[in-house]
Amino acid sequence: MSRRTYAAVGGVALIVAAALIAASVIGTRGGEPAQADQLSPNDAPALLQGIPQTGPALGRRDAPVTLVEFADPQCPYCAQWSGQAFPELVRDYVRPGKVRIIFAGLAFIGPDSDEALRFALAAGRQGKLWQVMDLLYANQGAENSGWVSQDVLREIGDAVPGLDVERALRETQSQEVESQLAAAKDLQARLGVRSTPAFAASRAGGQLAPVQVTSLDAGGITPSLDRLLAR
Repeated sequence: MSRRTYAAVGGVALIVAAALIAASVIGTRGGEPAQADQLSPNDAPALLQGIPQTGPALGRRDAPVTLVEFADPQCPYCAQWSGQAFPELVRDYVRPGKVRIIFAGLAFIGPDSDEALRFALAAGRQGKLWQVMDLLYANQGAENSGWVSQDVLREIGDAVPGLDVERALRETQSQEVESQLAAAKDLQARLGVRSTPAFAASRAGGQLAPVQVTSLDAGGITPSLDRLLAR
């Protein structure tokens, strides 16, 4: 299947703990499978320091706006958004308590997507999902080449401060991870998400609605967030 034919079949506000939220063009990146010396960049620990993380959620529970990000770990455009837009959103919206971001994981490109996603979701049980995703994006290999090996996941996990890597590897098949994956498919179907990265947002307690982005930098989504915050 070519890059242009990939349309994300998924979307999802991952429903993790009981207190958690009830709730573009996709392509591939070529290259060799990830190696240990490809682990950089790893800017997430400093970027996210002090910001609450619960499962796939990043930010304060009482933030007035919720933003759901639909992403596949193998999607290069998701990686581009993560590198260009995400840091600015964290700095200007998440850290000040204006927006809470929920990671909505999809695994439609293939088996490497599934393996990577499960590890990220399992790391989320330790409050480390966003740090793991930062390194997965930085280490994307040739699509479905087997680049998401146990060795690579261990290397990535070892580079995340405070992550119990062996626990995360054990929990990739846990019921909680399975439930999050199922919730993802359900929300994708309800919102009609067809590509990644894709987004949905709402005021706290409101109904999620798709957000159209105009670019993969922060300016492509901040006007929508500002309109919600102004309500």
